[in-house]
Amino acid sequence: MARAATTTDVFNAIAEPRRREIIAVLVDGREHAVGEVVSTLRLPQPTVSKHLSVLRKVGIVTVSKRGQLRMYRLNPKELKPVHDWVKTYERFWTHQIDKVKERAEQKMMQRIVRENQSTEREE
Repeated sequence: MARAATTTDVFNAIAEPRRREIIAVLVDGREHAVGEVVSTLRLPQPTVSKHLSVLRKVGIVTVSKRGQLRMYRLNPKELKPVHDWVKTYERFWTHQIDKVKERAEQKMMQRIVRENQSTEREE
């Protein structure tokens, strides 16, 4: 089965780890020149430009020109489908977190009981 093109949807676009790194740089909501992204990630400029092009085609980033610079900004609303999809699995994580919390509380109560028993014996 052939792989879907990276520009078919947001999921395919963010499947590439370097694109997720670029998104992390742009998450502050400001505009960033390609050179800023290049220096932050220490990747070659053509590589960054290629990945930004993919992100732009699916709408995750927008681009505007300021003189000779192309300024990129994250368009976070385009990541909402990813959020919505991942959210359906949240119950698995929260269930695990609840179990960890419950276990930690049990351990704390056992420790308090042991300390109280030790104190009573000393008296």
